Amino acid sequence: MSQQFPPTGQQGGFGYPPPPQPKKASAGKIVGFSCLGIVGLLVLLGIIGALLGGGDGDDKATATKDPDTSQAAAPSVPAKSADTKTSAAPEKKSAVAVVAKKAAFKASILAKGDGYTSVSVTVTNNSSKEISVNPLYFTITDTAGTKHTIELAADENQIATVDLAPGENVTGSITGKGSFTAKTVTYTDGLIGDAVRADVS
Repeated sequence: MSQQFPPTGQQGGFGYPPPPQPKKASAGKIVGFSCLGIVGLLVLLGIIGALLGGGDGDDKATATKDPDTSQAAAPSVPAKSADTKTSAAPEKKSAVAVVAKKAAFKASILAKGDGYTSVSVTVTNNSSKEISVNPLYFTITDTAGTKHTIELAADENQIATVDLAPGENVTGSITGKGSFTAKTVTYTDGLIGDAVRADVS
């Protein structure tokens, strides 16, 4: 009786096993890897976008927070400067100070009757330069809003025509024609200078 061997390539107890057959790549795996690559690319773009957008967001957040912080700090700073200005305002003197008070009319020999109203004024030069004072540099406004020019030499105590050096002052009367209640006095240095108004007390 003869011994039979299985042919080569067949499974058997003896001989070499058949070589493995090459595995075919399935279409599902290719599609899966392609999708995974696209998702990975999208994630990578998302991270880059988040970093770039996050930087802008931080800037915006900082820009938003900074104004809030500056707004929170701003009220205290202007409040302090306002307090400083308020406290400094009374100490600061105007270049020319005018004080006006009601006064009795004292007729001079040049006055025509008693139909006049006088106001006593004091002019102080707080500036660093000389100023001029002249009765014609004044006007009187009454309580009805009417402006009265000054009548020269009507009152015995008329304010003198002088030049005031820095720190000097002069007091005298200014007089308007007619009987009225004086409300304010306006002094203008040299007729065309800055006007200084004072309430009549």
